[in-house]
Amino acid sequence: MAVKDQTVTSNYALYNGDCVEAMKELPSGCVDFSVYSPPFCGLYTYSSDPRDMSNAIDKDEFFIHYGYCVSEIARLTKPGRISAVHCMDIPLSNAGCDAMYDLPGKIIALHEKHGFVYGGRRTIWKEPLMVRNRTMMKSLHHKTLCEDSTRCSIANADYLLMFRRKGDNATPVIHETGLHKYAGENHMPENLKLMKGMKGDQKLNQFSQWIWRQYASSVWMDIRIDNVLDSSESRDEEDERHVHPLQLDVIERACVLWSNPGEVVLTPFMGVGSEVYGAIVNGRRGLGIELKPSYYRQAVKNCAAAANALEQNEIPLIAGV
Repeated sequence: MAVKDQTVTSNYALYNGDCVEAMKELPSGCVDFSVYSPPFCGLYTYSSDPRDMSNAIDKDEFFIHYGYCVSEIARLTKPGRISAVHCMDIPLSNAGCDAMYDLPGKIIALHEKHGFVYGGRRTIWKEPLMVRNRTMMKSLHHKTLCEDSTRCSIANADYLLMFRRKGDNATPVIHETGLHKYAGENHMPENLKLMKGMKGDQKLNQFSQWIWRQYASSVWMDIRIDNVLDSSESRDEEDERHVHPLQLDVIERACVLWSNPGEVVLTPFMGVGSEVYGAIVNGRRGLGIELKPSYYRQAVKNCAAAANALEQNEIPLIAGV
């Protein structure tokens, strides 16, 4: 396999290398589900490596290279199974109000070109003041509202896009006794907790139905934004800024909704290992590929901690009902 380093266990396989080259070495139809955040098309530059897609000259070049990645994911994904992509609209200036780049729309078109059917999106709400403090966008300042509200913008949400590989799914994702755990910040009524894991007529399983109503919503208002893996140790001196990994609540929901225990969950842009971590602690087998060595090394540590927590039945960070 075209990798610089690798870590393979019974729970996960991690590879340090170019994701397209690494995926080419994997057999077709070996992936049950994939979830990941691609580089946000020029918003962040993660490394100086010429193979890094975030170093593309422009958006057209980025989508040429990202297309190779989506093509490989399509080949690896079993018919009828899901690939979930985390993304957002991209502000084209710090002012934010001048123009936005429709990254989700471009990603949808690219997946449809490579044999996926678009199945909708979950909107992950962001608190405006938190976004303003993190990005310092002038268009989110109250001062801008007071001076000229036509120069104001919005606190961009994140999106989780759902794509289904064309074909019939041979292995249904089954929840015989409904959903058993909630990943989010809302509080379930105490009386419903007695129904957790109930057998029999699932129309009466109000515990699972309460969770399902949160998950089935097109807007996820209840994601714990700070429920992420620590990436501080993975930062290199050349890094421009600290970038938040994907929230563990989002990963857990995706893994539980769209894969069965024991199945293979792929992330081609592994970062510090959040998606593989989420797969492991939810009883799936994680498959992660990361180009940047410092991110890969941190992912190895995080995934080892996840496997140990699973063995000890002590799952840190992902704390749900």
